[in-house]
Amino acid sequence: MTKIHRIGIIMNGVTGRMGTNQHLLRSIVPIIQQGGVKISDTEYIMPEPLLVGRNAAKLQQLAERTGIALAYTTDLDSALSDPKYSIYFDAQTTGRRAESIRKAVAAGKHIYCEKPIAADTATALSLYELCKNAGIKHGVVQDKLWLPGMLKLKRLMQQGFFGRILSVKGEFGYWVFEGHSIPAQRPSWNYRKEDEGGIILDMLCHWRYVLDHLFGKVKAVSCLGATHIPERIDEQGKAYKCTADDAAYATFELEGGVIAQFNSSWVTRVRRDDLLTIQVDGTHGSAVAGLRECYVQHYGHTPKPVWNPDIEQPVKFFDGWAKVPEQEVFENAFKVQWELFLKHIVTDTPFPWDLKEGAKGVQLAEKGMESWAKRCWVNIDPL
Repeated sequence: MTKIHRIGIIMNGVTGRMGTNQHLLRSIVPIIQQGGVKISDTEYIMPEPLLVGRNAAKLQQLAERTGIALAYTTDLDSALSDPKYSIYFDAQTTGRRAESIRKAVAAGKHIYCEKPIAADTATALSLYELCKNAGIKHGVVQDKLWLPGMLKLKRLMQQGFFGRILSVKGEFGYWVFEGHSIPAQRPSWNYRKEDEGGIILDMLCHWRYVLDHLFGKVKAVSCLGATHIPERIDEQGKAYKCTADDAAYATFELEGGVIAQFNSSWVTRVRRDDLLTIQVDGTHGSAVAGLRECYVQHYGHTPKPVWNPDIEQPVKFFDGWAKVPEQEVFENAFKVQWELFLKHIVTDTPFPWDLKEGAKGVQLAEKGMESWAKRCWVNIDPL
């Protein structure tokens, strides 16, 4: 006999860009369509989502779009009171997250949420302590750990390809249109500090878990932020003043002597392999990974250029790199972590990406902003 564990999930804020695309359409719906999360040949976990948002019409359209009969409501309190749903998932804007999580914890729900989990470290830590004291399970989305490019970097490290890692250089971003002529492709709250916008809060949370889990614990940060575009057009076609940073230039000191640098920008035009590229340089070789692909250059294939600006560069630097072959099947990174969290809920398998990990990301963002304000290096103390 096949055993099905039916797990109700309250999905709040699911009409937003990330909630719709990554969490519902590319994670939960495919899990349902594949017959659930497989535990064994005779045991599966089947998610049963309840969509929650503030706009009933949008929720109805989204439910119909999935092709699956999904329940939806605009009443979060009634959803939290329903014992059918044991997980609360939050993909709202950052400023709304803490209050809703507190309500869900009070209702005895397990917590899974997007990052940043809060706008400041104290609030983030309080949410972690709240969940821990309530004895409920909790997790934070740290999707980039399961990107194909990042997994290929991890495999290279496991194989000793790099030798001793010296440095990590990340380039992230693209041009977000201001809206004066071409509509913006990101929501306006991203550029208002009063709405918890800003690229430092958004992206340094990502770089914390990428660095911590792949290259070494972050010990210190030096960060410079900037608001390069002073005015943009919002969703109603009205001009507004940009009060949050739209670019960040950060350097990190890691345990083990590794130095990492990340440029994050919504005001840059892309001339690289992907929207995110990470270059890792080591004593034996280097690699450059994007979201999906990864290219490597071993010590024995490293060219020996000589500086001479008076002649055309004779070395074709791109030619000396080899593409890492596809050795595994990679699924959507958000879906992979959802399946791990659902297994954690049902079978108690380890899930180290908890709200304390989320608080570490908020801490790094907060320390990055402190570094910018003070124009100095700031140490990252253990939480």
